[in-house]
Amino acid sequence: MNEVLSQDEIDQLLTAISSGETDTDDYKPVNSAKKIKMYDFKRPDKFSKEQLRTVSIMHETFARLTTTSLSAQLRSLVHVHVASVEQITYEEFIRSIPTPTTLAVINMDPLKGNAVLEIDPAITFCMIDRLFGGRGLTSGNKNRDLTDIEQEVMEGVIVRILANIREAWTQVIDLRPRFAQIETNPQFAQIVPPTEMVVLITLETKVGEEEGMMNFCIPYLVLEPIVSKLSSQYWFSSVRKNSTTQYLGTIKQQLTSVDMDVVADFGSINLPIRDVLSLRVGDVIRLSNIKVGDPLSLSVGNEKKFYCQPGVVGKKMAVQITGKVENVESDEFEELSVEGDETYE
Repeated sequence: MNEVLSQDEIDQLLTAISSGETDTDDYKPVNSAKKIKMYDFKRPDKFSKEQLRTVSIMHETFARLTTTSLSAQLRSLVHVHVASVEQITYEEFIRSIPTPTTLAVINMDPLKGNAVLEIDPAITFCMIDRLFGGRGLTSGNKNRDLTDIEQEVMEGVIVRILANIREAWTQVIDLRPRFAQIETNPQFAQIVPPTEMVVLITLETKVGEEEGMMNFCIPYLVLEPIVSKLSSQYWFSSVRKNSTTQYLGTIKQQLTSVDMDVVADFGSINLPIRDVLSLRVGDVIRLSNIKVGDPLSLSVGNEKKFYCQPGVVGKKMAVQITGKVENVESDEFEELSVEGDETYE
């Protein structure tokens, strides 16, 4: 705890310093230890925390879409969710995956370069067993290469997954990922130099009772042209901008099946209640505000929308639409009034 010096102690200290009996260096405050951040030049950070967070949000959408699409394709309960998003070197990624495995090389049009989608062998053989009509069991040998038929089957699964990747990246770029080839040995999938930084999205995947990982590896060189767009502010602003048109087609389609009352107005007349009570079948009521041959108004809901003429179709009464009611807005009415006044003057 710091002590407060009295005036006499301050005077004695100043006298000792001026006479040279005390060294001023003894009273210099001790510098607090500086916080040092380690930086490895062999593994430079290329992505900020905010950019990695944005990538994580995007691939949470991808995980939900993949859960739905794989469940429908495999006819089994599938669950996919983002386990982690990190930046590592490509060499570290290659060393972390088993051999053999399922490595899909993906062309990331319109971006330049390729990405890699790795599917754990346990998940791969579970999917293959389901698509071949089995129950999704992988009790056989999983440490083997895929046959030609199995590669064709997995290609169909991967193409469906790529459609979900495109959907998840819509807010940032119109990505058109294309399947290039399948490799089972990671050493044959050298898409970038070993020391190049990549962003690795790890997805925990469960198909039936089988669990494993899917890894989506995207090199920094591929994302460099759009790395400035990988920010939460840009992503959320894009979501708000597209939210008004994203579901417009669906809304219009749903509205086409809504039932609405359509009423033809044949005119009106005021009658005393005693005359209404005395009405009988065959009585004729003369309408005061419409003449024979005048078009009738056809209302949809509470709005007058069309002009029509009455008639008969078969044994049923009907109306034929002859025109559309043009509603004049208040602003247009004021503009017409001003022009009319100028003409009159």
